[in-house]
This record gives sequence, C-alpha cells and structure tokens, in this order.
Amino acid sequence: MRDPLFRMALILGLLSAVGPFAIDMYLPALPQVAADLSTTEAGAALTLTSYFIVFGVAQMIYGPLADAMGRRVPLLIGLAIFLAATVGASLAPDIDTLIAARALQGLGAATLMAVPRAVIRDLATGPEAARMMAAIMIVISVSPMLAPLTGSLVLAWGGWREIFAVLAVAALASLCLVLFALPETLAPGLRQPIRLRVMAAGARRLLTDRRFMGLTMIGGFGMASFFVFLATASFVYTRQYGLSPTGFSLAFAVNAIGFFTASQFAARLALRFGMERVIALAITGFAGIAVALAVLVVAGLDALALVMAGLFLANACLGLVLPTAMVMSLDPHPDIAGLASSLGGTIQMLTGGAMIALTGPFLDNTAATMVPAIALCALLAWVAAAASLPRLRVLMR
Repeated sequence: MRDPLFRMALILGLLSAVGPFAIDMYLPALPQVAADLSTTEAGAALTLTSYFIVFGVAQMIYGPLADAMGRRVPLLIGLAIFLAATVGASLAPDIDTLIAARALQGLGAATLMAVPRAVIRDLATGPEAARMMAAIMIVISVSPMLAPLTGSLVLAWGGWREIFAVLAVAALASLCLVLFALPETLAPGLRQPIRLRVMAAGARRLLTDRRFMGLTMIGGFGMASFFVFLATASFVYTRQYGLSPTGFSLAFAVNAIGFFTASQFAARLALRFGMERVIALAITGFAGIAVALAVLVVAGLDALALVMAGLFLANACLGLVLPTAMVMSLDPHPDIAGLASSLGGTIQMLTGGAMIALTGPFLDNTAATMVPAIALCALLAWVAAAASLPRLRVLMR
C-alpha cells in the first residue's frame, strides 16, 4: 500500500479485532453454553463479565510495559497468553473453568487494546491520528458484523468449543503478524523504565486532568452501552423475537453497520468542524435517540424493526464519538501515551463492567429493560461530555 500510515492502521486494526471477535463470535453460543454446562443465563453471562473486568484492569500492565520495552514485546506476551487461554476455554469441563479461561483470555487480549493506541500516538496526532483511528475502526467495526455470523456458522456444524478453536487459529495468525509485519515504533531513546513512583505521578496527573477524565468517561459510558447490549441481546433477540442464531447475528450486524459507517466520517468531520464540536453534537444525538427509543419501548412499542432502527441510529452517533474521544484524550500526553492509553482503557472497561453489574438485577432479557439500560449509559456519557467539554456547554446555551 502506498500510504504507510494506512498500512499500519490496517495491521493494528487486524490485531485489535481479535479481542472483539473473542466477544462477538461467542454471543450466538451463550444459550448453548448455558444448556451444555448446566448453568443459568446469569452464569453464562459471567463468562463475558470476567473477560471484561480482567481485560480492563490488565491494560494497566501493558501500557507501562509498552513505554518501557517498546510496542512489540507486550503484544507478543499478550497474544501468547490469549492463545493458551483460548485452548483452555475450548476444553473447559464446567462453567467455573470456562469463566476462569475467559478471564485469562481478557488478560491476554488487553494488550490489543492498550498498545495499538500508543502506536498511533507514536506516528500521528490530531486529525491525522483520528484518520488512523478511523481506519482501525473499519476493521474493528466489521468484526461485530462478521464475528456473530462466523460463530453461527461454526455452531451449524460444531458447537461452542469449536468457536474457541477458530479463535485459537486467529490468535496464532496475529502472533505471526506482529513478528513479521509490525515494526517497532518507539525508539529506544524514548523508552521509560517501569518505576512505580513515576507511574503513580503519571497516573495522578491523568486522574486530575479534567479533560482527560471527561473524554475517558464519555468513551466509558459509550462502551458500557455496548456491554449491556452484548450481555443481553442474544437472549432478547432469540427468545422475545424468536430469531435463530443466524437471524440474531444479522440483527446484531445492523448495529455494527451504523457504527462502522459513521466512524469513517469522524476524521473528515473533525478536520472541517473541529474534534470537540463533532463530539458535542454526536454525543447529544446518541443520548437523544437512545432516550427516545427507551420511551417508545417502555410505552409498548417494542417491535423488532423499531428497536433495530433506533439502535442503528444511536450507534451511528456513537461511531463519531469513540474514535475522536480516544484521540483527544491522548493528544496532550505524548510523553506517557502508553500509560494514558492503558489507564483510559482500564477506566472505560471497568465502567462498562460496573454498568452491567448495576443494571443486571433489572434486566429480564426483554427489550423493555435492555433499551432503557442502554439509554442510561447514553445519558451518563452526555453528562460526562457536558461536564468536561466547553463546546457542549456553549451549544447548550
């Protein structure tokens, strides 16, 4: 490819897609897992929760490692852990073993969230970085369309264990990609040894940075809306609406299409209108659409077509928000980009896990509870934006 930045973004996107594939490809199998391992729906959902929590916390490990050792070594370590855990998941004899294997998967996959964002910060800033992030989003956004369909195809001839076998092959291919196609982007002279005091100072600097925290929480609550959907959608679509695993996969893909399509305009709109204005308008659209959909669904207008259309539009707005917020949060901190990326990722994933835990007792695997939970996440994302972005406060006047 003639554009080296796009080539790098494509490589990073392929690596970053492994983590989402480990989530989305597995979704059609959740009812089968519950039946096969003699557990409840809540027990099956814990295999997602354990992945998310460890995935979030472990990013705090890989960020400093990436600043100290360069970008490639942490990627290789994480992928090796992910590969071993995936093999273990495919052989799990009971739900407790599967939950543990999924947690270990999250430990390995965390490197694929923390390190690629730091690589982008090594290579570009501002709208150019947003363009790279959007290119990565092409691959990441396609994965929610392809992963459930791939999972349903695997279920057609095998079972949920075979899904993990396919993921193991993907992990092995990713290892080869890092070894043979990804150059090191952090020069030795720019690397920072792991010092707890320095890390604590960097973390304190980030945690007290109102703009960094605001942008991080915008992404955190935005991602939390995804997590709520992931934890409940397979049961809602197959039980309330009677869809098959393949039908669920196609319905699930509609969300990804909205997110994917909009994310490709993020950099172009940021260049024309400014990144902060794009976030301010898009987060307002996300919250407004999600709340309106929740009101309609609670009022009894919960037809599948309406739910899918509303979520499509909401996620289209979110597709403009997430890549732009990620870039804006890292831009002011080039000297600790790895730490900023990992701390931001950890906060976002823990926020998502916390929202699943808080809304879980109220979810009954129907659209009447799933959609309001998503709307709550959207409202909280808007509040974070209103508290931290001057542009949104100006628009509100």
